[in-house]
Amino acid sequence: MKRAAAVLTGIPVLFLSFDALMKLVDPPEVAAASARLGLPAGTAVPLGIVLAACVALYVWRRTAPLGAVLLTGYLGGAVLAHVRVGDPMLTHTLFPIYVGALLWGGLYLRDERVRHLIA
Repeated sequence: MKRAAAVLTGIPVLFLSFDALMKLVDPPEVAAASARLGLPAGTAVPLGIVLAACVALYVWRRTAPLGAVLLTGYLGGAVLAHVRVGDPMLTHTLFPIYVGALLWGGLYLRDERVRHLIA
């Protein structure tokens, strides 16, 4: 169970950490992708800070449930952004939901408090 928890936690943490880092660095590709989604210029860095903070909360055991809730909200916004521009459903629009499912699956396996809430 610990290995499965590590994998289910590690995959979204690595992905979201990379995403936060790219937003903080803000290369031209990030600006282009943000513009395509209709986000105003200059929002990448603040979003990167928010995302990095949420991931940090999720990784720290004591605040992991709070981090999961905040990341769920963040990922919900990503779903909306992709729906709004008409991106493909399975590959783009639902991808944040896949990430969220991994987040919660990992948290369920690694945190007894969450298991007690659901059981």
